[in-house]
Amino acid sequence: MSFITLKNINKSFNGEPVLKNINLELNEGSTLGILGRSGSGKSVLINMLRGIKEYAPDSGEVIFNIAMCENKDCLHVETPSKAGEKCPECGHEMKAREIEFWTAGRLEKAAIRRRISIMLQRNFALYDEDTVIDNVLKAMGDEGRYEEENIYKAIELLDMVQMSHRVTHIARDLSGGEKQRVVLARQLAKEPALFLADEPTGTLDPQTAEKLHATLDESVKDKGITMVITSHWPEIMEDLADYVIWLDDGEIYKEGNPKEIVDKFLETVPLADQVERHEHNEEEIKIENIKKHYYSIERGVVKAVDDVSITINKGEIYGIVGLSGSGKTTLTRMMIGLTEPSSGELNIKLGDDWIDMKKAGPLNRGRITPYLGLLHQEYSLYPHRDVLGNLTDAISLNLPAEFAKIKAAHILETVGFEKEKTMGMLNKWPDELSGGEQHRVALAQVLIKEPNIVILDEPTGTMDPVTRIIVTNSILKARDELDQTFVIVSHDMDFVLDVCDKAALMRNGKLLKVGTPQEIVSELTGEEKEDMIRDH
Repeated sequence: MSFITLKNINKSFNGEPVLKNINLELNEGSTLGILGRSGSGKSVLINMLRGIKEYAPDSGEVIFNIAMCENKDCLHVETPSKAGEKCPECGHEMKAREIEFWTAGRLEKAAIRRRISIMLQRNFALYDEDTVIDNVLKAMGDEGRYEEENIYKAIELLDMVQMSHRVTHIARDLSGGEKQRVVLARQLAKEPALFLADEPTGTLDPQTAEKLHATLDESVKDKGITMVITSHWPEIMEDLADYVIWLDDGEIYKEGNPKEIVDKFLETVPLADQVERHEHNEEEIKIENIKKHYYSIERGVVKAVDDVSITINKGEIYGIVGLSGSGKTTLTRMMIGLTEPSSGELNIKLGDDWIDMKKAGPLNRGRITPYLGLLHQEYSLYPHRDVLGNLTDAISLNLPAEFAKIKAAHILETVGFEKEKTMGMLNKWPDELSGGEQHRVALAQVLIKEPNIVILDEPTGTMDPVTRIIVTNSILKARDELDQTFVIVSHDMDFVLDVCDKAALMRNGKLLKVGTPQEIVSELTGEEKEDMIRDH
């Protein structure tokens, strides 16, 4: 049965069209996949279906064919096939309704929105101070939250997303990948009629991502919940989607069978530049026997980083590789001075001097901090500043106005924006950008300050294949032009093979192997290759 119909949808931001004449029908229980490059309109369409006010269409209709409880004090919403049945909330009859969402009354609109769950790319949306299981229980509502039935249901959901071993952990202390899995459990706990997933596994390693997609298959698709999903891994569309649309510049460029559309889309993905291997012999970062141990009443000693020694040379692109929770991010936070080591030595060279990163103050760590750049996997732009402001004033980069524009436009070109569009990009606001565009602006925000050392934490997490190649080439270009050293923290071994000169493999806080990316791969078992390399 038809569930959602889009008729002649158009949407612009500041006069620039982002969706153009979109016509689409989504049947109850089916899964729609949306493909497209960064900025093609995928996230705008998802947020329009979600009912976010700022994404209301300029013209056209979003029609929900639903069953709605006739009790005015209830207005519970179900999918259209439930028409004629008893309301599960109050027992009144569910009646078939056709509602144009954006012109509907406030109560009807709210009733529909309550039946929609969404997973956004990079948005972890958790109660940081609560335990994992409390986060899931809160998603079920206040009434009867701690009843035995709900507790068992929460544990079952956490088991489905491979988080049953973390039920008593505080959400704040989870890795990015673990947080995203808890978000999925929370959204499933709401028992939605419509599940929207906008790059739901963008920050996860391939092994966890594949498990999570399998969970979506089992807990959403197989249960007949209607789903709309975007993913920067096009092959996921073949596994999950019943029908795929390919958005290009805001229009439906192609649509139809998932495999056919994915194959055509992949033909447009360019190849990465080949890394020219250079000898880098001047030491710039020296880490010796570094440790970071946390102490917890519940967990005892947690060895986030355990006796790691690494040397990184000037001009290298150095990969620190491992699955979610392996200690990669903690190591780099110590490297940049954001986390204090428990023991060990960590020194970074500035000019002819070695700076002890364990010592605070303007003559020690503070002296080199301006020359270090970090793009964290949970980056964010300043929402109330345009792109130009984000690249200048917001990061205390005070330049004459015209020079600021030229420099900002140049750095946008460096991170892959088309040269003829860079000046126009400067006046856009962050909420007008796609997730991939925001990611590239965040990278530009780091590079524009021309740091000596750039640390990128999961830099390809939310990127579609084309943007991923653009960023790969941007890093290679920046290294060669600016003589920068890059430290790439990643669970994406394919990306490391494309861009890194050398890599270190971490697992459970330990350093297992240092060598070229190819040497790291050769050390992996067949099963490990399947976990970390998407081509295997």
